[in-house]
Amino acid sequence: MSFSTAGPTGTGAPGPLVTVTPDELDLDEITDSDRPRRRRRRKRTAGAAGAPAGRGFLGQLTPYLFIAAAVGLLLLLTYLPAANMLWYSVTDWDGLDLDKNFIGLENYTDVFTNPQIFGVFFVSLYYFAGAFVQMAIALYFAALLSSSTRFSNFFRGVLFFPYLINGVAIGFVFLYLFQPGGSLDTVLSWFGLTDPPQWLGDPNIANFSLAGTSVWRYTGMNFVLFLGAMQSIPSEFYEAAEIDGASKWQQFWALTFPGIRRIIGLTFILAVAGSLSVFEIPFIMTGGANGTSTFVIQTLQTAFNFRQVGLASAMAVVLLLIVLLVTWVQRKLFPDEKVDLS
Repeated sequence: MSFSTAGPTGTGAPGPLVTVTPDELDLDEITDSDRPRRRRRRKRTAGAAGAPAGRGFLGQLTPYLFIAAAVGLLLLLTYLPAANMLWYSVTDWDGLDLDKNFIGLENYTDVFTNPQIFGVFFVSLYYFAGAFVQMAIALYFAALLSSSTRFSNFFRGVLFFPYLINGVAIGFVFLYLFQPGGSLDTVLSWFGLTDPPQWLGDPNIANFSLAGTSVWRYTGMNFVLFLGAMQSIPSEFYEAAEIDGASKWQQFWALTFPGIRRIIGLTFILAVAGSLSVFEIPFIMTGGANGTSTFVIQTLQTAFNFRQVGLASAMAVVLLLIVLLVTWVQRKLFPDEKVDLS
């Protein structure tokens, strides 16, 4: 026994349900009406099975053709130069001579035993410490502006704006700020400080000035990363925490910090890599003078000023290995794990 409608009524609505027995069904009519549909289904099946072999092969090859150009450029512009750098690092090439003599690991020994080369790593400690200050400032403002606050969009733009400025322009701006008799000395004289220090001329202060400039520039980037991670946490969790009587500080440690843990690990890697490869700001503001030469500036001067491309290549390889080592340690300390806030 089956049910069917009696057809649409005069108003267009379906008619009432009526009971139809199998004997009352017109099977020939049903079969005839289903035949065109079955023929179309057979045609689609036959068309899929009978597709030309060449067209199927091209269809499988199409994704590889799309990525071939990108992979080719990556090999040509990244991996091939890196392979050349590894080869140069075990030679005494000066960058001009056509002959390159193989000297083994002598360049790497010089990197770790020459105090003028390895000592510049300690300059990176200023920027590494500044990176933690930068992360703390960015985390504070991100927590403050993640909620609906008046003029929050304006303050977000103000904090992110320094990151949009070119590094060369920032170097010149702060060069005029820190120069003797510059803007900073003028402001300090208003408060009675008439004998300010040499912000870029004193080796004991110059690196603090440069690290402060770096903090000013990159705080906006960390701020945006933290803010995006905080806003991805569902607001229902905070509402439930407020109902339970949790304070803002307890909400931060129980909800916000676990939710942005991956972003904190990412910014830590960026901070380490950035502190080891600082170049723009110290090169423009001091040129590496007064004890402000970083490892990248030292590598550049070794390659092009002193014509020791082999030694400079070894320094670049050492820097790459240090960054990879720090990244591996960070991945061990902050592994990718699923954060469950529920």
